[in-house]
Amino acid sequence: MKTTIDLPEELVREMKFRAVREGRKLREVAEEVFRRGLAAPAAGTKPGMRNRVKLPLIPAPANAKSFQISGGRLLELEMEAERGDSAT
Repeated sequence: MKTTIDLPEELVREMKFRAVREGRKLREVAEEVFRRGLAAPAAGTKPGMRNRVKLPLIPAPANAKSFQISGGRLLELEMEAERGDSAT
């Protein structure tokens, strides 16, 4: 599809230089630039910020007592669960 876009002269010059250096057509370089831009994080995210992982919340009974567990102990419990151990 053909379209006309008004781009800054400096940007077009850089894309032309890249096309020449890489032996490609300007259209190919422009398409790559646009696709990379569209694949980048949305404009609302700050540069350098990673997307946060949302962990599931598991509700506990109202009368459940809180406790702390070390990473090592958690790993032990996971390995026991994988082996099918239930003796601990």
